[in-house]
Amino acid sequence: MPQRYPSSDCREWLNRARSNLALTKSEGTDIYLEDLCFNAQQAVEKAIKALLIKYGIEFPYTHDIAELLTLFQETGHSIPDFVKQAAGLTRFAVALRYPHMSPTIKQEEYEQAAAIAEQVIRWAEDLIFA
Repeated sequence: MPQRYPSSDCREWLNRARSNLALTKSEGTDIYLEDLCFNAQQAVEKAIKALLIKYGIEFPYTHDIAELLTLFQETGHSIPDFVKQAAGLTRFAVALRYPHMSPTIKQEEYEQAAAIAEQVIRWAEDLIFA
């Protein structure tokens, strides 16, 4: 169990991102890829929000990764291309949680989402602990 921090601490948001990443990697016969992709999106969203907190940037209640990255970039921070591709994970934020709202996810899509989430968390960790 990771050390807990106040919800206003970027380290707690990063812990939550890591937790979602761990869930993303918890493949099993009874687990839908859609649910794993949802956790990948959540991992990215929370990692970016951790950065916004670290730099004192207020953010709205949103699951839109592109919007969160834009807020970060507008304050003069650069965003690598590999992080920008995380915006594509926003589609996993809501619709995938409901059977009637999304198509079946393929293994390749899941693997890509998990890899992106892992890269974004590493990027956020580097900035937070630099």
